[in-house]
Amino acid sequence: MRGLVVRWIVCVVALHLTGTIVRGIEIRGLGPLLVAAAVIGLVNALVRPILFVLTLPLTFLTFGLFVFVLNAFMLLLASSLVPGFEVRGFWPALWGWLLLSLFTFAINVLIGEHGRIEVVHFRY
Repeated sequence: MRGLVVRWIVCVVALHLTGTIVRGIEIRGLGPLLVAAAVIGLVNALVRPILFVLTLPLTFLTFGLFVFVLNAFMLLLASSLVPGFEVRGFWPALWGWLLLSLFTFAINVLIGEHGRIEVVHFRY
């Protein structure tokens, strides 16, 4: 249960950062931010795998580039389900999804697998 909460908080932080950077993504308050992060997680867990399998031939034809379109569509779908979370068009959704993925990855690297901030030591 703790891991699920940590992943949700990571998504909340990443979504907030994305919303402040990408024009065309508007988050009106803490409530919509929290709900949007949960909905994005659910959409990714439930809808995205089904659509990925259905669009596999198109993904092969475009050498995998259609996955970017599919991810942007997932962000647009989440914005249509959450009042107060708005994504205005395909390009903000695409750039938003790319930044959201980058921020989520960076935060997950920072907090490590145990869900707390870890100092990374490099050995030469």
